[in-house]
Amino acid sequence: QDETGAYLIDRDPTYFGPILNYLRHGKLIINKELAEEGVLEEAEFYNIASLVRLVKERIRDNENRTSQGPVKHVYRVLQCQEEELTQMVSTMSDGWKFEQLISIGSSYNYGNEDQAEFLCVVSRELNNSTNGIVKEPSEKAKVRHLRRC
Repeated sequence: QDETGAYLIDRDPTYFGPILNYLRHGKLIINKELAEEGVLEEAEFYNIASLVRLVKERIRDNENRTSQGPVKHVYRVLQCQEEELTQMVSTMSDGWKFEQLISIGSSYNYGNEDQAEFLCVVSRELNNSTNGIVKEPSEKAKVRHLRRC
C-alpha cells in the first residue's frame, strides 16, 4: 500500500488488459499478439475462476484446431446453362458451397434463343481421418437436370 492508500500490484500490465475488459463486460477478448497462457496466469493470480475456465477452453480449442491441421478444400467446376443455374445452386448439398460464377458467353443456340453458359465453382472442406490421411468426400455435389457437367 502506498502513502495514498492505493494498493500496488506488481504484475505484467501487458496481460492485465484482457482481465480488466473481462471484469468490465464479461467477454474474453485477447489480442492476437498476446499469448493466451499469459492471460491464464493473470486470471489464476487474481483468482477469477470463470475467466480461468474461458481461457482454458480457448487454449484447448486452439490446440484442437492446430492438431487437425489447416483446413483443406476440394473445388469442382460445373458447366451449366443460364436456365439451369438457379436449380443447380439450390440443389447443392452435403457441405458444398457456391464460390464463383464465371460467364463463358453464349456459344450455342437452344431452340431459337442463344443460351448463356456459365462455369460454377463450388467447394467443400476435406474430411480429416484419424490417422492423418486426408480423404476427399465420396459424395458429389448434387446437380440435377444438367446436360453437361
